[in-house]
Amino acid sequence: MDQRTGSSLSSYSYHSMPRPDPHPYDRLTPDAIIASVESLGRVSDRRILALNSYENRVYQVGIEGGAPIIAKFYRPGRWSDEAIHEEHGFALELAAAEIPVVPPIVRKGQTLFTYEGFRFAIFERRGGRWPELGTRTEREWMGRFLGRMHMTGRRQRFRYRGRINVEALGIESRNYLLSQNWIPPHLESAYDTLTSDLLEQIGEAFLTAQGHAEIRLHGDCHRGNVLWTDDGPHFVDLDDCLMGPAIQDLWMLIAGSRAEMAEQMSQLLEGYTHFANFDHRELVLIESLRTLRMIHYAAWLARRWSDPAFPQAFPWFREPRYWETHVLQLREQLAAIAEGPLEL
Repeated sequence: MDQRTGSSLSSYSYHSMPRPDPHPYDRLTPDAIIASVESLGRVSDRRILALNSYENRVYQVGIEGGAPIIAKFYRPGRWSDEAIHEEHGFALELAAAEIPVVPPIVRKGQTLFTYEGFRFAIFERRGGRWPELGTRTEREWMGRFLGRMHMTGRRQRFRYRGRINVEALGIESRNYLLSQNWIPPHLESAYDTLTSDLLEQIGEAFLTAQGHAEIRLHGDCHRGNVLWTDDGPHFVDLDDCLMGPAIQDLWMLIAGSRAEMAEQMSQLLEGYTHFANFDHRELVLIESLRTLRMIHYAAWLARRWSDPAFPQAFPWFREPRYWETHVLQLREQLAAIAEGPLEL
């Protein structure tokens, strides 16, 4: 797995809720899933398909006489109710502006429901394929999509969703891995020194970009979180939405050499700036945000290791080879940050 783009990053906030149950989904049986959906007045045909999600649990549930729906069960102890309501409100606001997202289904004025201690929401099923973004046309289209989303995102602030910052993503993640002895002994000193240097450089990059606007973002905008149809791209989940710089929703969509990334970013911004202004000072944050994501991703896996789904899905995480590669990639990031921002 390439951490430079990575899988879904999950939560950016760990301090707002009590410590979660080590095995929060033990009680989420097929019968409980069906009963929760049927508690909303729908009759299931008892067909369930587990979808690819680890932080939460997400299922396609068959409905008698109708299209299947998607049921999302929020990880206990992760978000407050207020933070989930902000996620849902943002999705509904975007949908009302005809921006292609899949909002939660509203029932009797509510979008967040509970069943036997689990909080959940239901959504329409929407299909699509992961975008290639291999052409100028596709990149400009994606840029227009994000520009429209950010235009709406600028209208107000999240109060409960958290924000991108070096402390939460970098310092706390690094300290957790070191204090909980996740780093193999032969790499601990190198990791300690390297991450200290990286976080110092990242702090300087954020100072350079100081004054950039913080807006409501998707937050985890890599290609795996975008579905593409003949009508263009759409998001099916805003689970990681938060406050931060606009570049956070753009940098994960580019890859390759610096020259290739500069060309791709220029094309994304060509579409983006049809709808929203872009502060070019934020370009200096790309490699810093990539590095924070890498450090935070490792800490996320470590924090979730007591959930039985994680050792099963990520067995390589406990192997020294993973950490050796991780340290090598972080060294590469130190050089990438030193190169400065992309020149568009």
